[in-house]
Amino acid sequence: MKSDQIRILKECSYCAAELKILLNLGSLPPVNVMDKVDEEFHGFQAFPLTWAVCKGCGLVQILEELSGDSVFPESYPYLSGTTRILRENFKEQYIEIQTFMGLTDDDLVVDIGSNDGTLLSNYKSTSRVLGVEPTSAADVALSQEIPTLKKFFSGDVAQEISDQYGKAKVITACNVFAHIPNLSELMGGVKYLLDDEGVFVSESHYLFSLIETLQFDTIYHEHLRYYSVEFLDRLFDDFGLEIIKITRIPTHGGSVRVWAAKKGRFPRQASVNAVLSKELEKLNEDTNHLEKFVEDLLSWRQKFRELISGLIIAGHTIAAIGAPSRASTLISFTGLTHLDIMAVGEVSGSHKIGRFMPGTSIPIIDEKVIFERDPDYLLMLSWHIAEELIPKIREKGFKGRFIIPLPDSIIVS
Repeated sequence: MKSDQIRILKECSYCAAELKILLNLGSLPPVNVMDKVDEEFHGFQAFPLTWAVCKGCGLVQILEELSGDSVFPESYPYLSGTTRILRENFKEQYIEIQTFMGLTDDDLVVDIGSNDGTLLSNYKSTSRVLGVEPTSAADVALSQEIPTLKKFFSGDVAQEISDQYGKAKVITACNVFAHIPNLSELMGGVKYLLDDEGVFVSESHYLFSLIETLQFDTIYHEHLRYYSVEFLDRLFDDFGLEIIKITRIPTHGGSVRVWAAKKGRFPRQASVNAVLSKELEKLNEDTNHLEKFVEDLLSWRQKFRELISGLIIAGHTIAAIGAPSRASTLISFTGLTHLDIMAVGEVSGSHKIGRFMPGTSIPIIDEKVIFERDPDYLLMLSWHIAEELIPKIREKGFKGRFIIPLPDSIIVS
């Protein structure tokens, strides 16, 4: 482990107050660094992963910050356009913003962490667009004529964009707002780049959704922070912004779309106070909600291991379907190996096929091969969209049973 690859926090990454450790998940490799099956194995790097909460501002975070090129390598394998639920979510977001803002062809829309440009493709017909994306996904966006800076977003990049393109009427950050290490610099860059009459719209996995459905598998090195709306309200206020609208959305197992603007520019909608009141109600009901989450998780892990071990001892075969980033945490934390799972199936064309699940010798193969092998059980690693996936998998010919690991480890015939 190189010292320049990891920084271990001794205090809160935002307010520098004391941290309370909640959960040690062991050592995990970066979830998007996957060795190729046909290459000589030289070992993999794993880094500690510790979940903690700030005693001052209440921000839930991990202690380990990996370097940008460790968690978002040039060869980053995920493309937003391959996921239907994200394509539909981005289309919905565009309609919502366009209806609210009435964007014109002079207005600039900037997407931070724009990946392959799927979100901006919606805005392209009505506004000027610009993506900021450090990985090879930027090349895909550029090939589709979506202007993209192949860089990590920073205060300097915000100034560069402002100087060259002007202020942004809309800035979006979808499933990346919790990923950028220096939160104060990120917020400073957003505020600098945002037009006085503009909006900053972020989508982040929601802390209370994580707790409600035991989604420990969303904890990995990419996800540095786990937001409550209470924390975001305080954060935006610190930078002269205010939340004006909130929508809970289903992406990634439960996220929040949070609209913010410069103070006094737009009225605060009722949705904001509704979510804040709900959070306060839950906190009043259970002041130890984070500690209870950890207790429930440890109990779940034991039951899950007993379930898998029992099936293997009984002679059943198990494969898995889907290789989202979250699957790496689930597999590592539960100690699953190739002796438990024969392979993980991915849809044809996935860039992950022909690689191993991070930190394991479990191969990722075309799902067609999985169905040909006809395992007795399929472990749903994309369990949060199991209801949508199971009928499609049945249509492809799978006749066995499904294991939905979270939140209750149930078997579906």
